[in-house]
Amino acid sequence: MREEDLLKIYKRMLLIREVDEKIAEKYHEGQMRCPTHLSIGQECVPACLSLCSDKDDFAVSTHRGHAHYLGKGGDLRKMIAEIYGKSTGCSRGKGGSMHLIDLDVNFMGTSAIVGNSIPVGVGLGLSISLKKTQQISIIFLGDSAVEEGVFYESVNFAVVRKLPVLFICENNLYSVYSPLSVRQPDNRKIHKMVEGLGISTSYADGNDTKATYDILSKTINGIRNGKGPHFIEFSTYRWREHCGPNFDNDIGYRTEEEFLEWKKLDPLKALQKIINQEDKINHIKNEIDNQVLDAFNYAENSPFPKTSEAFEGVFADK
Repeated sequence: MREEDLLKIYKRMLLIREVDEKIAEKYHEGQMRCPTHLSIGQECVPACLSLCSDKDDFAVSTHRGHAHYLGKGGDLRKMIAEIYGKSTGCSRGKGGSMHLIDLDVNFMGTSAIVGNSIPVGVGLGLSISLKKTQQISIIFLGDSAVEEGVFYESVNFAVVRKLPVLFICENNLYSVYSPLSVRQPDNRKIHKMVEGLGISTSYADGNDTKATYDILSKTINGIRNGKGPHFIEFSTYRWREHCGPNFDNDIGYRTEEEFLEWKKLDPLKALQKIINQEDKINHIKNEIDNQVLDAFNYAENSPFPKTSEAFEGVFADK
């Protein structure tokens, strides 16, 4: 990979990390009055996607959508304002952390319901097919979403219609507090199971920047050139609690030892070692620090929605 590409990925990865760490730091102030699911530890895949996908490509995501929104190029100021419930937010302060959208970059939304955005993403893929454009539709999902019936219906439809859809499964091993071991048979690989639905699949280490970039770049190029839908499983790990700003290794569903082993695989530190240019890294850090500070200042100083706006935007305009 070219150095300039590695630096671009590092910049996006650091932005995602610092934004979520700032949310965790300020959450106790009580001004972000919505549940929030942080992506700390899972930055590599969306950061690489920022370089592999186009602005016109569609993307949909999950309740843990901050990283995907920022990876797709979503407006940072509007995202933080949304989490603060302000009228300048990307959903006008009505959606919160789990309902992010930025139509300027075709980030079409996130959903609090597991698996809910999957058929939406497939529908977007159908629209691309009918219009015969060069776009693709990117669907982010977690390992628990493959246990929902709508996932199988959606994959089947995408395969039958040979739609330009990329399913990205970030397998962080847990559905809230339930590990894979109590939800799925031993030694079953998700991508191998999904392959049985007739879709081509791949697997990659979601902490390895080069491996992640390579598989995304190759797969997206194939989808654009008519090869049909594809499913990629990325191994990854969330550092914080399922929902909220804290660490939760003390409550018993996972161990501190497991967490520390995964933390050694920190994609941000690994990429920093590969780049190995302190001056450029420090310049990027300063730039991101200022960007994050500006976004939080913007959110904190923005107005709340007016009561009269409560029912605006509920239905599409005629």
